[in-house]
Amino acid sequence: MITSMSNQRVRQIAQWQSKAKQRRQDGVFLAEGWKMYGEAPLELIREVYLSESMAEQLKSRKTAEGAEGDRALYRTPYIDYIEEKLSRTGYETVSEEVFGRMSDTQTPQGILTVLRRPAYGMGDLLRGEDPLLLLLEDIQDPGNLGTILRTGEGAGITGVIMSSRTVDIYNPKTIRATMGSIYRVPFLYAEDLGETVRALQKNGIRVYAAHLQGETYYSSLSFREGTAFLIGNEGNGLRRETAALADSYLKIPMEGQVESLNAAIAASLLVYEAHRQRHLQAP
Repeated sequence: MITSMSNQRVRQIAQWQSKAKQRRQDGVFLAEGWKMYGEAPLELIREVYLSESMAEQLKSRKTAEGAEGDRALYRTPYIDYIEEKLSRTGYETVSEEVFGRMSDTQTPQGILTVLRRPAYGMGDLLRGEDPLLLLLEDIQDPGNLGTILRTGEGAGITGVIMSSRTVDIYNPKTIRATMGSIYRVPFLYAEDLGETVRALQKNGIRVYAAHLQGETYYSSLSFREGTAFLIGNEGNGLRRETAALADSYLKIPMEGQVESLNAAIAASLLVYEAHRQRHLQAP
């Protein structure tokens, strides 16, 4: 069991939690919690850490029948699956104090997973006949980005493409907000989002910009063919030169004095409208 705060592995994880550059250089990301561990692909898992109390609960579970109480481990869904998975990945036990140093959350669940970053190419995002993509320019809020990824998976998007100035998708807050979608939704960072837009258009994908100058409500447009939605920065929206590349502007109805919506909400409305259209039953 690791009990020292100065342990090299503990210091390394603390660094990965706080420094995007170090995560990128080492090709890793971190995921906390039982759900994130349970859904993590085995081939991506590098290391697993359990707090001392969680490790003890795991060891005593089979002899503690009828005395489960409120222990977090016993409330974990699919506990038998979790136990079997832990037997395959193995884990390192750390003291409560050390786990607190390694964790990025105020109320840690007692499990932290170190994972290898997956690698995606454009082909992964353009799979199928009619891709549905989100193009994100300079999104800065980690929670927004994670919510966009999670909602996108729910609506059936085939991928997310982000500008190089978008927040790190492996930010711990983003990872938590995805609720596991980070494992399943392909994504790329584009050095030049404009070039990417033009490349998508050459592949027959129609690009729509959610824009204040849009004159057509999004519900009046067809998204049944290959579609990509451009979503801009939370405060400034899309850059003028990026918006100008879109095939069409669209608008979201606004009542009262509201001028714009949160980026994650706007993205959600658009991808779910596409989902509705694509699954609409013919009369």
